[in-house]
Amino acid sequence: MTTSANHSLKKRLIWHILTFQVLLLVAVIAGFMALLIRADLGGMILDAGSASIAASAVEVGPDQKLKLKDTPELRAMHAETPGFWFVVRNERGETVQSGPVPDAYRSIGEHLDRVTFADIRDGMAPYMLSAIARVVQTESGTYTVLTGGGRLWSASFAVFFLTNLLLLPIVLILVLIPAFAIPIIVRRAFASLAEVADHARSIDVDRRGARLPDGRVPGEVRPLVEAVNGALQRLDEGYERRQRFIMAAAHELRTPVAILQTRLEGMDFGPLRSRLLVDTARIAGLAEQLLDLERIDRDSAHFAPIDLVSLCRDVAADLAPLALSAGCDISFTHGPEQVRARGDAGALERAVTNLVRNAIEHAGGLISIHVERGGIIEVSDAGPGIPESERERIFEPFHRLQPRDHGAGLGLHLVSEIVSRHKGHISVVCAQTGGACFRMTLPAA
Repeated sequence: MTTSANHSLKKRLIWHILTFQVLLLVAVIAGFMALLIRADLGGMILDAGSASIAASAVEVGPDQKLKLKDTPELRAMHAETPGFWFVVRNERGETVQSGPVPDAYRSIGEHLDRVTFADIRDGMAPYMLSAIARVVQTESGTYTVLTGGGRLWSASFAVFFLTNLLLLPIVLILVLIPAFAIPIIVRRAFASLAEVADHARSIDVDRRGARLPDGRVPGEVRPLVEAVNGALQRLDEGYERRQRFIMAAAHELRTPVAILQTRLEGMDFGPLRSRLLVDTARIAGLAEQLLDLERIDRDSAHFAPIDLVSLCRDVAADLAPLALSAGCDISFTHGPEQVRARGDAGALERAVTNLVRNAIEHAGGLISIHVERGGIIEVSDAGPGIPESERERIFEPFHRLQPRDHGAGLGLHLVSEIVSRHKGHISVVCAQTGGACFRMTLPAA
């Protein structure tokens, strides 16, 4: 499976731009080098190091006159090129020469003070007239040197070599600077998309009406952002229609269910009456659960200090008749006399009620409600319990442990939504009686 990093548009742009730039530089340099190689610059160029060898072979004698001295470099040069010659002139106009100076250069020594740089190429073999003139500084003074007959280089090769020396730092600069600059430029160009992504992460079902900002996004991405905003608009409209339908259906159910419940209560006592009352209460509970889900979604929280012990005691008292008619017993225990929390009393009462109703419908037997310090409410039963693999999924809407199990699967989802709204936590553990124990933990006041 490929990761999202392999499809990063930012990285692809950076690498493509850098690769294109490097290839373009390589192509330009290769073309320039080919042009130099094919070009006939003509003649031979004398090695520039010959001037330094000649200058180092001159020293000032005791009589302040210039004289030659034998140096290892000079001996090596004569051994390699026997025709090596030079003329050296100091700042005082004194000259000294060595080797077979060509006739064409014998008289130039008198005018070396007016020459600072020269590169003379001989176009015919054996290239004896190829020479260079340089100003060289040594420990004994500054000299103007005219020399020839030393090592010779092809003019094309020399230009090729020098061009490489000059182009190397330029190429490095042209590659390294973009390598740092292009990622910054691309990152700044994608900054608006990062802002859009941050807004997209904040959109959820509890924040409907949010849209992606499209003011600073690039024109190429704007159609995508507009399409996403259009989809969000249609989803909001569909969600609103669903809410209105559920609210209307739940309200319409309440009246006939209340009438039916009143008529059943007027019947003679018997097993059928008890069973019908339980079924009617289940239908009424379903309608109330639908309304509760919409109230949680629409209403803003009105939290206030509440006593969880008193709240759970009232729930136990209200549901005791329903539990007795279903053949169940309800016990209520608590730790401290008061357990203070901050929340919506009505919503928390509905949450505990749903847990008790769930135990009545699915477990039976003894149902225990216990309140402990720390904002803990436990509702346990003596039923078969809940498999560990299902303990997270039972809080999903319309999820039921058994496909044919009675109930709509909204009660536990409603409890989870209420607890989340209170910044609390709900979990399922094994009860001491062997059944399931639903533990709600709410922030203490």
